[in-house]
Parts: sequence; C-alpha cells; structure tokens
Amino acid sequence: MLYRRLAFPLLLLFLTVLLFLFHITAFIHLFFTHAGITITQNEILDAYTADQDLAVGVRRESYVPKIVHQVFHNWKEPGNETLPSDWEVVSGTCKGRAKGWSGEWEYMLWTESTSRQFIQDEYPWMLKTYDGYRYPVQRVDAVRYFVLYHYGGIYLDLDNGCLRDLTPLTNYPLWNTDGGRGALSNNILGARPKHPFYDRLIRSLITYNYNYFFPYITISYASGQWFETSVWEKYHASLPSLLKGPMTSKGGQGGGSEFGKGEEMRGFRIMMDDRPGTEPWIFFTQERGGSWVNWDNAFWLWIGEHLLLLAVVAGGSLSGVGWYCIKGPRGRRRRVGGRDVRVGLGKKDDMRVLPDV
Repeated sequence: MLYRRLAFPLLLLFLTVLLFLFHITAFIHLFFTHAGITITQNEILDAYTADQDLAVGVRRESYVPKIVHQVFHNWKEPGNETLPSDWEVVSGTCKGRAKGWSGEWEYMLWTESTSRQFIQDEYPWMLKTYDGYRYPVQRVDAVRYFVLYHYGGIYLDLDNGCLRDLTPLTNYPLWNTDGGRGALSNNILGARPKHPFYDRLIRSLITYNYNYFFPYITISYASGQWFETSVWEKYHASLPSLLKGPMTSKGGQGGGSEFGKGEEMRGFRIMMDDRPGTEPWIFFTQERGGSWVNWDNAFWLWIGEHLLLLAVVAGGSLSGVGWYCIKGPRGRRRRVGGRDVRVGLGKKDDMRVLPDV
C-alpha cells in the first residue's frame, strides 16, 4: 500500500527535521538571554568607590591581575610588528594612563611571533590547530583565551581604548561584555588566572574547529564570539545548582564584600550597549575596527538584525512542508471531461471517479 511505502520515508523526514530544529534552537539561544550575573558599569564604579571608604582589611578582594593584554598580528606586512598610527594612539590611552592607575599595571602586546612561541612553549597540544586555522583572525581569538587563562588580566581589542582606571574591574574574578543584543562579545574580557571557565574554553577550541564554508560563520563559531558564548552557556549550565541562585552584583549571595570560593566560579556580564540612548561607556572606548571583515559579513549581520523574524518564517515553512508530506499523498481533485476525479499517487488510485453532485 502507498501509506506503508511512505511511512518510513516520512518518519525519517520527521526525525531529520526534529534534529535540525533542535540544533537550530540551541544555536538561536546564543543570541538571546545569557547566563551569568548582569552588572552595569556604574554599579562596578560605585562599588569600588564605596570600598575606598573602608579599612584596607575589609575592602573587596582583587582577583584579576593588573595586566592589560592586546594582540597585534600584521597580516598585510608579516614581520612588521609596528602598530598602525591610529591603533598606537588608542593603545596609548591604556599604556599611558596605566602609570597613574592604582597599583602597578603591566602592559603586554602579543605579536604574531610571540603569540605562536607562547602556544608552542606552554600549550603544544594546541599548536597544530593554531597553525591550521583557515583565517588569521582565529589565531588572534585563540591566543587571547590562552593568555587570560595563563596569566589572567584584562584583554582589549586594539580598537578599544581606556577612559579611566581599570582597577574597579579587577574585583570580579570572571567577566565579559554584553552589548544587550545577539551573542556576547569577546573584544573586552577579564579573568583571574586558571579560571575554570577559561580552562573549558581553551580545551573546546579543537572540538569547535570546523569550516562552515562562510568565513563569518567559521570565524564566529569556531573561535570568535559565538564560540565564546556557546561555551559560556554550557559552562554555567554545568555548575552545581547551589551556585545558580540569586547573587547581588556587589558581592556574594548575601551581598557581602567578597565572593565565596564557589561563587567566584560564576561569570559577570558587564552591560556595554553602544546603541543611542543607552548608558554611556565609562571604562572603554570603541574606535576603528573591522580588520577581519570578509565578503559575507554584511549578509550575516543583516540576518542577525532580523533573527527572530527569520526564525518564525523558517518554522512556518517547515511546518508547511511537514503538513504537505502528511496530507499530500491522499490525492487531489481535478476536473477531467466535465467530471471531478481524484488523482492519487498509487497505481490503483490514479483515476478514481467521484460521483456527480
């Protein structure tokens, strides 16, 4: 019978669509609500200012080493490790101001040669993947994660400058930046050394290393901000439920002055939306970027701006296809020789004449 012949293909199609929808749902989740503790820039500054009125022994603990990391790989002129003039100015806002910041700050610029040497010496298991990345910017992505795991500190892209002392940010053992839309950002990051999130992040680079044909997707999901967001969500989902309860942005779950050993495993998302009408940035600036732009960037950025609409359209289309696959084989009516006939798909049902009405 026709139904029996179609049953297995339809079941296979249904399971394929179900698996596809599962992966799409997991992927789309990267662009909406994120795990971790939400905190604003002003809350960070206010908490630090309030701490200065306390005795040294009861002030909040500083977790993040006072190191600013930046990465410069010159793809246009390999071997030339001199920063472009505009990036030199932007970088100087951190290097120059750091001399007047609280405590002793160190600045580390990772060039193409020093980055590879660091991976080769400290993490040789990553070298094959590191050298084999299809796009040079993926090595810039990867090395930032390794230096933050190894040394701790604050990482900035070269198109991000400093507006003020970054010391208030050292009171949070793990943080990244959240633009309030889409995936989390990986252009400004901070962590204490050997944080378990970064341990998971660097060990996920090999398993995520796929070529998705489109440069933007390959870069974003194999090493960039989509990759970071995906691991961030999985990391927080893996934490014991005890650590997932409410926590104030000023300290532990009771609002204390410092974090417990378990609580410091959670990450903070610093809200840094650059759209008009949002809270202005108070620690960092955003200057010229886009050094890794490829031919498909504009296309995927447009999709990102219309993601919800496209998800609804795709879901409706798949539902329509599923309905047709189930209902379609029953046949359809056609007018032949002045009479209504049902045209089916089986050998015996090719021309079933309907009675005249």
